[in-house]
Amino acid sequence: MTGMTVLALGVPAVMAGSMVTSGMTSQPIGHYDFCQINKAECSIRTVDRGPVKMTQQLWDMLVKVSAGVNAAVTPMSDMEIYGKEEVWAYPDNGVGDCEDYVLEKRRQLNKLGVPLSDLLITVVRKPDGEGHAVLTVRTSKGDFILDNLRDDVRSWEDTGYRYLKRQASNHTGRWVSIRDDQQVLVGSVR
Repeated sequence: MTGMTVLALGVPAVMAGSMVTSGMTSQPIGHYDFCQINKAECSIRTVDRGPVKMTQQLWDMLVKVSAGVNAAVTPMSDMEIYGKEEVWAYPDNGVGDCEDYVLEKRRQLNKLGVPLSDLLITVVRKPDGEGHAVLTVRTSKGDFILDNLRDDVRSWEDTGYRYLKRQASNHTGRWVSIRDDQQVLVGSVR
């Protein structure tokens, strides 16, 4: 992890920061369409008990799932896969773009016991201005990012991204703004 002290086994030794969110904002269009198909997945009212406790087991799980999904999914744009922009879907066919990686990482981590209130799809702007989606994992050591563009898990502050919005921690179909609520397309691939 760049710029962060880690314990011998890899768990961050110091607190990373936590994102400060503000009011409700619009869903990205791709998430809206995903929710029309997966209504049950987008209507879960989660109990937000605060960030999940960071442990060696959790850290290892984050690193393993992120690298595993990155290796298992071949990057392709929505236009190449579906012939249109902004299709959010699980990469069950082995291909996908950034939000598809996020959905799969979120699904796997939730199956392993990480609460949905701590697994938040997040829309960012990369340094080149392109929209991108990452998974934010809220922990007792701060917010960490799982990204299809890199295998390591980083503090959100160490990514170089501009954070725009993310899922609300108490409802899987709602979104909150982080710094502003600009609409962006999020079709990045490796």
